[in-house]
Amino acid sequence: MAGPGPSVALNSGTQMPQLGFGVWRIPEGEQTVASVGVALAAGYRSIDTAALYRNEEGVGRTIRESGIERGDLFVTTKVWNSDQGYDQALRAFEASLRRLGMEYVDLYLVHWPVPGRYKETWRALEHLYEQGLARAIGVSNFQPRHLEDLLADARVVPAVNQVELHPLLAQREVRVFCAGHGIAVEAWSPLMQGHLDIPVLARIAERHGKTPAQVVLRWDIQSGIITIPKSGHADRIRENADIFDFALTAEDMRAIDGLDAGRRYGADPDNFNF
Repeated sequence: MAGPGPSVALNSGTQMPQLGFGVWRIPEGEQTVASVGVALAAGYRSIDTAALYRNEEGVGRTIRESGIERGDLFVTTKVWNSDQGYDQALRAFEASLRRLGMEYVDLYLVHWPVPGRYKETWRALEHLYEQGLARAIGVSNFQPRHLEDLLADARVVPAVNQVELHPLLAQREVRVFCAGHGIAVEAWSPLMQGHLDIPVLARIAERHGKTPAQVVLRWDIQSGIITIPKSGHADRIRENADIFDFALTAEDMRAIDGLDAGRRYGADPDNFNF
């Protein structure tokens, strides 16, 4: 897989870049086109979107106009909660594929564990995977209890579980469960929605001549976590990719690990109403 940094071998047999670019809350149209264009020029080869983000068309357009071979890119999208269920999820996937202008996606995720619906949704994703329309399938925001429930009937083990994960929310229980079942863990909101003013991060960043954001993303990489920072600012998009010319020490890693406080900036998968 082209692009900066290492890739992770998913249980589907596909390779997923460990660093990707997220497009949550980037408005559809020229802003999406510009941001994804900067990301591709900076070397990102993994783009993470979702039906909810309403910018799949812009992502697809930018990829087509980039001149980069489709096989050199890794594209993720997700089925939204209102489209969960077997038939609804299949229709939602067709709509996403149409908006992206693609023949397949590299990874399709169940966006949230909607009670009573995610297992039927997963059956639809298994069908898409078996048809080759999604090269890998996974889930997002699933806790171990959701995964245990899913795995009780699943034909396909999720390749990825994408969860809110950052130094203040290290998700150790999720990571241990996923490691034991061959599920890769991916961090959304890895930069804590900009809440980076933490003395420990500042000290480590200064010592390495890097920014706190770069330190956090490097922590992800060295922890074996897939990470998808999002920014609409060209300089930050490029800065976030510039994390492969330094390494955190074991002491640095322990210090960052010690920041875990169970602090969420997003919704709680055990208590959401959307």
